[in-house]
Amino acid sequence: MTEDWRRLDRRTVLVTAAVLAGVAGGAALPVFFGLTGSMPAWKALGWIGTGAALLIGAGAAADHVRWRRTRYRIGAERSEMGVPPAEGWGRVELHTGLLLVKRRSLARERIRTVDLTANPLLRVLGLVKVRIGTGESTGESTLELDPVARAEGERLRHELLARTVSAAEDTTQDGALAEFDRRWIRYAPVSFVAPLLGGAAAGAVMQVSEWFGAQAKVIDWIGDRFEDTSILSMIIVLVLLATLVGTVGALGLWVEMWWNYRLEREPGGTLRVRRGLFTARSISIEERRLRGVELVEPLGVRMCRAARVDAVATGLVEDEEDEHADHKTLLPPAPRAVADRVAAQVLREPAAPTSAPLTVHPRAARTRRLRWALASALVPAAVLAVLGAVLTPVLLYVAAACALVLTPLAVLLALDAYRNLGHGITGGYLVARSGTIRKTTVALQRGGVIGWTVKQSYFQRRAGVLTLTATTAAGAGAYDIRDAGEGEGLAFAAEAVPDLLAPFLEPVRETPKARSTVR
Repeated sequence: MTEDWRRLDRRTVLVTAAVLAGVAGGAALPVFFGLTGSMPAWKALGWIGTGAALLIGAGAAADHVRWRRTRYRIGAERSEMGVPPAEGWGRVELHTGLLLVKRRSLARERIRTVDLTANPLLRVLGLVKVRIGTGESTGESTLELDPVARAEGERLRHELLARTVSAAEDTTQDGALAEFDRRWIRYAPVSFVAPLLGGAAAGAVMQVSEWFGAQAKVIDWIGDRFEDTSILSMIIVLVLLATLVGTVGALGLWVEMWWNYRLEREPGGTLRVRRGLFTARSISIEERRLRGVELVEPLGVRMCRAARVDAVATGLVEDEEDEHADHKTLLPPAPRAVADRVAAQVLREPAAPTSAPLTVHPRAARTRRLRWALASALVPAAVLAVLGAVLTPVLLYVAAACALVLTPLAVLLALDAYRNLGHGITGGYLVARSGTIRKTTVALQRGGVIGWTVKQSYFQRRAGVLTLTATTAAGAGAYDIRDAGEGEGLAFAAEAVPDLLAPFLEPVRETPKARSTVR
């Protein structure tokens, strides 16, 4: 039977009042100093108190009306034999609106995600926000129940994601697959987040000082601190300070995101990720939507022999309202051995496909990367040299310095990018690896590939290489195998997904290296 209409938790009014009280408290101090210049302090406090009371009262009243006008219900998945379907059967319905009532519903068979989120205030009150989605990117594909009791949220999650466990399904791997390890925090400072946060902090200081008309004073203060220091030393010290601030920020962000982390497999074939220090998050992924995993190794993390594990699944849509949301991450940066073990357990394989040996790409791929690297390093230096010859000799020294520094770095990155190229087939998965600044290894179910795209530029044709793109309905939608040998790459695609590319291939009699080509 379809259940009766339910309401959100009535404590939503208390949550709204508390949030507005915080907003009023944050605005009270600057407003107080602004008013005391034209009136006594007691009168300023009176005006501030009155305004805060009106703000909180109006917001709470509006939210009370919203609560009164919001209701939801869960329709049963199938009718009993001989009983005709009732209204709302097989659908999740939500009626809400303050002035304009909106009626929305989702078919239960299309529901792919039921995620629970609770900020510190909701956690104190025992409430959660439930986000029900179909995995599509449109705004009409999700319903939000904000807030409901924590027990009600768990009930909804279990009910909407529940499915019958077949007798042949392996339940021995149910339970915890990975849990929080404090030692993993050492990988936070070596991520790209640290320098970004450092730069953002420096920019924020300059922006705020500009708002208050004190930017010149801040610059003068910094100049006074380094009055007897060379410009190079000053730059180095400022960069180190920004790096330190970014490191502290990265550590804090990591702790907030991944504290209390736990990855577990629940009965019925659902992977659940729970994490968060202040804001608790619970993300569920059905295994039937899983098409593989992706091992992500940013440069700093890779140097520490660590990796992150992401899910390649259908219906995973990022929550744009939550800047800390990463719905596809199954494991934060952790030791490579741990990442391989988790990848194998997630895929129910004895060994992780991402750790299998891969086919090395031809030397032409290395030559192409070296050419691009040298061009990217020497072209800017050449431009600076031309400008130096025309404008000022100083630019000539800058050009020489850029060439000396950038050329070896570009060559090293190009060689590393070539070493990281590879592809292969292991069991039911095709594996592709590429990247240097961000090295990725994706293991994709061969049955999940719905198409191949073969691309070959003029320079690739001369080098005898091509780029294969595996198209899938999961993850990023397409995964590239760059600069593979012509015959070897096409043979790989034909073997990975039989009968998908074979009708477009014909044998050739050129060299043993090239066995097939595109018609």
